[in-house]
Amino acid sequence: MRTMRWVSLGLPLIWVMSQALVAGEEAKTGKDDLVPLEAKLPIPMFRGTPKNIPITEHMEKPTGKPRPAFLLPKGCENLALKKPVTSSDNEPVVGELAQITDGNKEGSDGCYVELGPGRQWVQIDLQQPAKIYALIVWHYHGEGRVYRDVVVQVADDADFITNVRTLYNNDFDNSSGLGIGKDLEYFENYEGRLIDGKGETARYLRLYSKGSTASDLNHYTEVEVWGKPAK
Repeated sequence: MRTMRWVSLGLPLIWVMSQALVAGEEAKTGKDDLVPLEAKLPIPMFRGTPKNIPITEHMEKPTGKPRPAFLLPKGCENLALKKPVTSSDNEPVVGELAQITDGNKEGSDGCYVELGPGRQWVQIDLQQPAKIYALIVWHYHGEGRVYRDVVVQVADDADFITNVRTLYNNDFDNSSGLGIGKDLEYFENYEGRLIDGKGETARYLRLYSKGSTASDLNHYTEVEVWGKPAK
């Protein structure tokens, strides 16, 4: 019944299917108690869509409405909080890598990390294998902008060689060399980007980007990883 109600509200079919898979998986183990993800959101820094950024066929059109509720198993928590962060740019232009998992997701100056130009990545070590149901990433939401080639992957090893899986990819022309993605680019806002973790089990997460409509630099304010330690 829940899935049918979401379809009638016009939510994307892939969203409905992924949520149905979560519910089905939990039902198999007798743990079908799903609850909405309730992440604490920062103060909005701006509203609306910047008029100087044209919306293309590869871009998600903003709705101006709150994000639909995302369901996940009861008992999930932000496993990324205070966890170690490494990066392709270990000497950020602004900020420290530890800020990416420090719990501060505000959009003001001093709350974000600025990495160098071109393709860059940040990597989070959850320090143990975990079942991942959702991620939320805030790049920079002090103004409206679109980050390019946003790719999120998980793996079993820190070098991203073993069992690498892609959770999100909006690189529509493979300019970052990680494969052609089918997800859409999007405007940054205070809600962050919620990405379905698909119940994958992994210890390491890597998030890529390749500049934005504002500049060639890359920014991260906070990353949350919602899930449970793997049994």
